[in-house]
Amino acid sequence: MSIFTNFLRSLLLTTIFSFIAPIFFVGGTLVFLCLSLYVPVLQALTEDLPTKILYFLATFGTGSPMNGLFVISLTCGFVGGLFDIYAYYRYQILRSDS
Repeated sequence: MSIFTNFLRSLLLTTIFSFIAPIFFVGGTLVFLCLSLYVPVLQALTEDLPTKILYFLATFGTGSPMNGLFVISLTCGFVGGLFDIYAYYRYQILRSDS
Protein backbone atom coordinates (compact mmCIF):
# COMPACT_ATOMS: atom_id res chain seq x y z
CA MET A 1 0.00 0.00 0.00
CA SER A 2 2.94 2.31 0.59
CA ILE A 3 3.90 2.20 -3.09
CA PHE A 4 0.39 3.20 -4.11
CA THR A 5 0.29 6.16 -1.69
CA ASN A 6 3.73 7.28 -2.88
CA PHE A 7 2.48 7.10 -6.46
CA LEU A 8 -0.63 9.15 -5.67
CA ARG A 9 1.38 11.73 -3.75
CA SER A 10 3.84 12.03 -6.63
CA LEU A 11 1.02 12.28 -9.16
CA LEU A 12 -0.79 14.96 -7.14
CA LEU A 13 2.33 17.07 -6.62
CA THR A 14 3.38 16.79 -10.26
CA THR A 15 -0.07 17.78 -11.46
CA ILE A 16 -0.28 20.75 -9.09
CA PHE A 17 3.18 22.05 -9.97
CA SER A 18 2.53 21.53 -13.68
CA PHE A 19 -0.69 23.51 -13.31
CA ILE A 20 0.91 26.38 -11.39
CA ALA A 21 4.05 26.72 -13.55
CA PRO A 22 2.35 28.37 -16.59
CA ILE A 23 0.49 30.76 -14.32
CA PHE A 24 3.73 31.93 -12.73
CA PHE A 25 5.51 32.06 -16.08
CA VAL A 26 2.84 34.13 -17.85
CA GLY A 27 2.24 36.27 -14.77
CA GLY A 28 5.95 36.94 -14.32
CA THR A 29 6.33 37.78 -17.99
CA LEU A 30 3.42 40.21 -17.88
CA VAL A 31 4.72 41.85 -14.70
CA PHE A 32 8.20 42.21 -16.20
CA LEU A 33 6.81 43.68 -19.43
CA CYS A 34 4.52 46.09 -17.60
CA LEU A 35 7.37 47.24 -15.35
CA SER A 36 9.71 47.61 -18.31
CA LEU A 37 7.34 50.23 -19.72
CA TYR A 38 8.69 52.61 -17.08
CA VAL A 39 12.28 52.18 -18.31
CA PRO A 40 12.80 54.62 -21.20
CA VAL A 41 15.20 52.35 -23.12
CA LEU A 42 12.87 49.33 -22.98
CA GLN A 43 9.65 51.24 -23.48
CA ALA A 44 9.79 51.18 -27.27
CA LEU A 45 10.62 47.46 -27.34
CA THR A 46 7.93 46.26 -24.94
CA GLU A 47 5.07 48.62 -25.68
CA ASP A 48 2.75 46.19 -27.50
CA LEU A 49 3.86 42.87 -26.03
CA PRO A 50 1.51 42.72 -23.00
CA THR A 51 -1.56 43.30 -25.16
CA LYS A 52 -0.38 40.68 -27.66
CA ILE A 53 0.06 38.16 -24.87
CA LEU A 54 -3.42 38.94 -23.57
CA TYR A 55 -4.87 38.51 -27.08
CA PHE A 56 -3.07 35.16 -27.36
CA LEU A 57 -4.54 34.03 -24.05
CA ALA A 58 -7.98 35.29 -25.09
CA THR A 59 -7.79 33.02 -28.14
CA PHE A 60 -7.69 29.95 -25.91
CA GLY A 61 -10.23 31.34 -23.46
CA THR A 62 -12.99 32.24 -25.96
CA GLY A 63 -12.46 35.94 -25.40
CA SER A 64 -11.21 36.01 -21.82
CA PRO A 65 -7.46 36.01 -21.09
CA MET A 66 -8.03 34.51 -17.63
CA ASN A 67 -9.97 31.59 -19.09
CA GLY A 68 -7.22 31.12 -21.66
CA LEU A 69 -4.57 30.97 -18.96
CA PHE A 70 -6.74 28.50 -17.05
CA VAL A 71 -7.12 26.27 -20.13
CA ILE A 72 -3.38 26.31 -20.80
CA SER A 73 -2.66 25.55 -17.13
CA LEU A 74 -5.13 22.66 -17.10
CA THR A 75 -3.50 21.24 -20.21
CA CYS A 76 -0.02 21.51 -18.70
CA GLY A 77 -1.25 19.89 -15.49
CA PHE A 78 -2.78 17.01 -17.44
CA VAL A 79 0.38 16.48 -19.47
CA GLY A 80 2.52 16.65 -16.33
CA GLY A 81 0.31 13.99 -14.73
CA LEU A 82 0.59 11.78 -17.80
CA PHE A 83 4.36 12.16 -17.75
CA ASP A 84 4.48 11.19 -14.08
CA ILE A 85 2.38 8.10 -14.77
CA TYR A 86 4.72 7.15 -17.60
CA ALA A 87 7.81 7.70 -15.44
CA TYR A 88 6.32 5.54 -12.68
CA TYR A 89 5.44 2.80 -15.18
CA ARG A 90 8.92 2.95 -16.70
CA TYR A 91 10.51 2.80 -13.25
CA GLN A 92 8.51 -0.33 -12.45
CA ILE A 93 9.68 -2.02 -15.66
CA LEU A 94 13.32 -1.09 -15.14
CA ARG A 95 13.23 -2.20 -11.51
CA SER A 96 11.74 -5.59 -12.34
CA ASP A 97 14.29 -6.23 -15.12
CA SER A 98 17.33 -5.87 -12.87
